[in-house]
Amino acid sequence: METKTFSSIFYLRNSRLDKNGKAGIYFRITVNGQRAELSIKRKTSPEKWCSAKGRIKGSSKEAKEMNHYMDQLETKAYEIYSKLMVKKKPYNAETIKNKLLGKGTEHKTLLAIYGEHNAQIKELIGSDYSYGAYRRHVRTMNHLARFIQKEYKVSDLYVMEVDLNFVNRFHHYLKTQKIGNQNTVTKYVVNFKKIMRMAFANNWVKKDPFYSWKAEWKKVERNVLTEAELRSLIDLQLESKSLEQVRDIFVFCCFTGLAYVDVKKLSNSHIVNGIEGKRWIKIKRAKTDSLSSVPLLPIAEKILRKYEDHSQKLITAALLPVISNQKTNAYLKEIASACEIKKKLTFHLARHTFATTVTLANGISIESVSKMLGHQSLKTTQIYAKVIDKKLYDDMSILQGKY
Repeated sequence: METKTFSSIFYLRNSRLDKNGKAGIYFRITVNGQRAELSIKRKTSPEKWCSAKGRIKGSSKEAKEMNHYMDQLETKAYEIYSKLMVKKKPYNAETIKNKLLGKGTEHKTLLAIYGEHNAQIKELIGSDYSYGAYRRHVRTMNHLARFIQKEYKVSDLYVMEVDLNFVNRFHHYLKTQKIGNQNTVTKYVVNFKKIMRMAFANNWVKKDPFYSWKAEWKKVERNVLTEAELRSLIDLQLESKSLEQVRDIFVFCCFTGLAYVDVKKLSNSHIVNGIEGKRWIKIKRAKTDSLSSVPLLPIAEKILRKYEDHSQKLITAALLPVISNQKTNAYLKEIASACEIKKKLTFHLARHTFATTVTLANGISIESVSKMLGHQSLKTTQIYAKVIDKKLYDDMSILQGKY
């Protein structure tokens, strides 16, 4: 923790003389280079003032009384600073000034604001927010709390102390914690940015610390399975029932576009009869709370029938026996090796494969794919269209080489 430096000084505002030629005396408190100033409601003539000492010259009764009053103010300010430091409470120059003036109103603290924000989101899960959005902010707040404790050795900070340097240090801290890739780190900082924008809108901070900060996103190449790889996965004979189960659920998601968290909660209530009696999946995505509508293709129907009597169904009502994400990805690594698929096979690859190989590559419109994936914006779906364009370009490049 950086030790906060404290200093104080009395000075005269010579530029503002009253009709009697006297200037107001001001008290300046400085903590870590940040200042707070207040008038002590006293005046004196500039010729009677000693700038070096910050006191009135001479030994007259007026000088003694005024200098004694300033001594008391300075002592009280130092006592306030010492108590705050010992108690490890968040403070700055403004805090000491307000306590000196006897103001009872406390400034807002960062984690207290974030906690209130998260409590409000929690109450609106299912209407305005998804559970996933709530959890993302909870994780961001936890990272902030650990950062503040590590860097400042206090449990919280006044929100007015957050500046661009704080933002950059938090960004650096997240990188050193190896919590994920560059985009994951950026997402946490962007979540924090929302809180500071809210603080700025409420006048809890004088300026937006994110004004000069720019999010840095790394372009991610989305891996997908080709039609041949998907076919080899479907046809693969597996002796292990656990591997077969994981492969089947992965394939199911390749033909429905469901994410892990959504297929795990898939129940009979999400299967509805649509046009011409065809069965559809209609489910609100956990990540965005937007509706995903997907017609059940024959291969997906076949997998549902295969597991209609699985043992977990009696306990969870889930249509498929989904195990933990970590164990699933470990099994997928074994399955990829058995299929001789060189790509890193993770569960989310199924959703990418549905968006590209299964739908867009077969002429399904991007608007329809967006609806099935439950995207809130067509821009999100267009990422997959770019993957298809790249595939077409690569194929044509091979053809160009031949001719």
